[in-house]
Amino acid sequence: MLVFPNAKLNLGLYVTGQRPDGFRNLESVFLPLPWTDALEALPAPETTLTLTGLPIPGDPATNLCLRAYELLKADFDLPPTQLHLHKVVPIGAGLGGGSADAAFALRALNDLFSLQLSTETLVGYARRLGSDCAFFIENKPVFAHEKGDVFQPIDLNLTGTPCVVVYPNLHISTAEAYARVVPATPRHDLREALSQPMETWRHTISNDFEDALTPVYPVLGSIKQQLYDAGATYASLSGSGSAVYGLFAGREEAPALKWPTEYTTWHGRL
Repeated sequence: MLVFPNAKLNLGLYVTGQRPDGFRNLESVFLPLPWTDALEALPAPETTLTLTGLPIPGDPATNLCLRAYELLKADFDLPPTQLHLHKVVPIGAGLGGGSADAAFALRALNDLFSLQLSTETLVGYARRLGSDCAFFIENKPVFAHEKGDVFQPIDLNLTGTPCVVVYPNLHISTAEAYARVVPATPRHDLREALSQPMETWRHTISNDFEDALTPVYPVLGSIKQQLYDAGATYASLSGSGSAVYGLFAGREEAPALKWPTEYTTWHGRL
């Protein structure tokens, strides 16, 4: 069983309040991004996880793919499984790569062992692994709120829009990012703003983390400006950073821009 966990982009991201459980309430639109890892799951004599591609910090035993297997095994008689993850999407970039790996592991195991779990059940398991994980079960544009794990449909189709994503090899911890943001009511209604032409988005849609982090990490603002100078219709930080993306509406393809060699970039269509 071979699957390709994809990244996501945030269209707008607002931290709206502190929750009693210690999390923050958010508002954002999640959008699938076809920049993918590769995950293989096969029956095996013993359960193992092997890793290639980008190095993943931390103990492999705590990897979300293994945690997804263990979560299902607690409820079902799963046989031992060999998991292999080839990591391509940058880690800590605000692109949801680790969450996607976990959700796709659930999906792959469900198919491999014919568990016949419903989408709703898989979403429930995914929420137990992390707030972003649930999005990748259905993997379609949604308006996300509460912890970022409660979704509402949104009428937004950006399929085929040229896109550039730039990761400046800058790690910003989630703890640092949240520490710099003060919860507030959004200045604009996100869903209403997204219903308007993309040319208006740069004036009405923002990311609270971008506003808080750019003064500390000016490279984020520099990349965003370079994308606008190259003709981007809309550009923004994704998630809590540090990947910055540009959307180029009405063009056949995104421009081939030159970036420092230490940057990781993705060019393609949504």
